[in-house]
Amino acid sequence: MPEPPRPGGEGGLPIPGTARGRVPYGSGPGHVPDDDPARHVPEEGPARHVPDHGPAEDIPDDGPAGHLSGAGRGHLFGTGGAAAAGEVAATLTGFARTLRAAGVPAGHERTQAFLRAAAHLGAGASGAVYWAGRLTLCAGPDDLPRYDRCFAAYFGGERARARRSSPPVVTRTRYTATTDGAATGERGDREAVPATAGEAEVLRRRDVARLTPAEREEIHRMLALLRARREQRRSRRHTPAPRGRPDPRRTMREALRTGGETARLLRRARRTRPRRVVLLVDVSGSMAPYADTLLRFAHALVRCEPRATEVFSVGTRLTRLTPALRHAEAGTAMREVSAAVPDWSGGTRLGEELKEFLDRWSCARGAAVVIASDGWERGDPSLLGRQMARLSRLARRVIWVNPHKGREGYRPLTGGMRAALPHVGAFVAGHSLAAFEELAERLSHA
Repeated sequence: MPEPPRPGGEGGLPIPGTARGRVPYGSGPGHVPDDDPARHVPEEGPARHVPDHGPAEDIPDDGPAGHLSGAGRGHLFGTGGAAAAGEVAATLTGFARTLRAAGVPAGHERTQAFLRAAAHLGAGASGAVYWAGRLTLCAGPDDLPRYDRCFAAYFGGERARARRSSPPVVTRTRYTATTDGAATGERGDREAVPATAGEAEVLRRRDVARLTPAEREEIHRMLALLRARREQRRSRRHTPAPRGRPDPRRTMREALRTGGETARLLRRARRTRPRRVVLLVDVSGSMAPYADTLLRFAHALVRCEPRATEVFSVGTRLTRLTPALRHAEAGTAMREVSAAVPDWSGGTRLGEELKEFLDRWSCARGAAVVIASDGWERGDPSLLGRQMARLSRLARRVIWVNPHKGREGYRPLTGGMRAALPHVGAFVAGHSLAAFEELAERLSHA
């Protein structure tokens, strides 16, 4: 707490209790030495004149605040019946109203505490009035300067000017996308190059396999900012709710607290949880230009809903990648994924890997399953067809993402695609940032 001004000192506040009194600054709030004249108020002091009008409601900028100035100073409250108790309360309450007009939160409770403190310490001593108000009417260190100015103006007749604080300055930093590489300054530092709306839209719809390294890095940064919503499903668990079915257990426990009397009927409702999404990402050689971007899209989904997203890589082996993708930073997650996948750029055996997935893992039941692959199947296409039929019966919806579907004139003629398409709910492209955003929108309504 900053040091308060010393009432009556050099450049300080005049004391209403005496003509030239001083209140030395003690070691703590409310400390007034015994030999100080403010503690000894004469029995026969002149009665204080209280004008008919009430105290000022605010502090004008160009005039004295309050109504005690000049000859109105002298004894604030004398003893021996010089001032009536009602006048004392009216004066102190008017001072509290003046503080409220100046911005000090001197509410009703603080005002009542101020009156009790002044009555306990003795209203005849102006130093006691000062410290009683300071300790009860101020809410924090920021109120002390305003309190001192109001005290000086109200009881001393000085001119008090309201300080108008300037509005806070808010600084906002806007990051712009870069489409033509990073510019280099004099020291070799990277500088942001602003991109127009047209350039950003063109970049969003370009095939990621045909991007430059700088453009691909920009796409990855945009994917890291992707916020994918998720459809909510009703769980089997219940939660207390104002409406719904009656909750007999909670109602009986509540009745036991009131001696067996049922005061009200408590209710419950089903909880809602985000629907689970399962991604199977093909990391074979034919999917190499798209695998990294697809895994970054999977990282964005895991980051948004870590408990309702499962990610696997399929190729020659089935690998669960969910723990590696739970890292908040995309670069760290991709390094963990690179170390976890043993069959990068290998072959594709979708039928066998899908069978292993359905046999070992039960997360597909009731979930939205996304298979990202171009459909180049090395194994038996009929096995893939049977496993896809099995998956379609378990999952809520099956979505197949093929990067080549975004190309003009594409036709699904491979054996794997022809076997899987009859059991797919949606067949979408996955070659650009815009395609990934559309996929995220589909998953929010799956």
